[in-house]
Amino acid sequence: MISLFISRFSTYNYIFEELVKRDFKKRYKRTVLGIAWSMLGPLFHLAIITLVFSHFFGRQIPHFPIHVFSGLMLYNFFRESTSQGMQSLVANAGIITKIKIPKYLFLLSKNVASLINFGLLLIIFFIVAFISGVEFSWRFLLLIYPIITLVLFNIGVGLVLSALFVFFKDIQYLYDILTMLVMWTSAIFFSVESFPVAVQRFLLINPIFAHVHYVRLVVLHDLTPAWHIFLACGLSAILALAVGAFFYKRYNYRFVYYM
Repeated sequence: MISLFISRFSTYNYIFEELVKRDFKKRYKRTVLGIAWSMLGPLFHLAIITLVFSHFFGRQIPHFPIHVFSGLMLYNFFRESTSQGMQSLVANAGIITKIKIPKYLFLLSKNVASLINFGLLLIIFFIVAFISGVEFSWRFLLLIYPIITLVLFNIGVGLVLSALFVFFKDIQYLYDILTMLVMWTSAIFFSVESFPVAVQRFLLINPIFAHVHYVRLVVLHDLTPAWHIFLACGLSAILALAVGAFFYKRYNYRFVYYM
């Protein structure tokens, strides 16, 4: 099945590349600074958040700006990928209703464009961490795992949202509320080390917190995450992809009638 997907995907490789270029360029069209906004925006946000929250939490949390940066970076990547992915089908209704093309390509192009932005911000993150005195070690190689699982998780959630958005436009408002809940339960602005172990493991139900906690353990504490954190990241990605694939397989041929 995987080989069939790869062969089919390669058939539309040129179209997919053009979709990615279009989505990436469209975001910064008619802006003076262009792609620089993908880095300046989060950095300004980080500066404001650090100034506001450092008085309350900064004294207890070492490298507080990096602590916040890691949480915001991963959460914003998740929110951007899934929010853009949710509207990927409806936004391209004119193409979908006229040309026979795998509909998931539009979702994947949004995710790749978001991944490029995330990659640029990740470079800034490492630079800021180095300037802040964070010690780099071989464990930084372990960061590849949560990045991969978060990308897969975003794609899975995007598959579900884009399918639901075709039939129920109200999903965008419900999702805004859900993402707010996700943000405040992802420990972006505070540390969970002082919480009981049972509470920390309960918070792992939130996949974004699992990824944020993983990254902080590696970057800020130079620790290898425990097996249950690896498991939480991996299972969330697998489950999201499975549910997303189910939605697309079941409703794929009904999309065009609701656009």
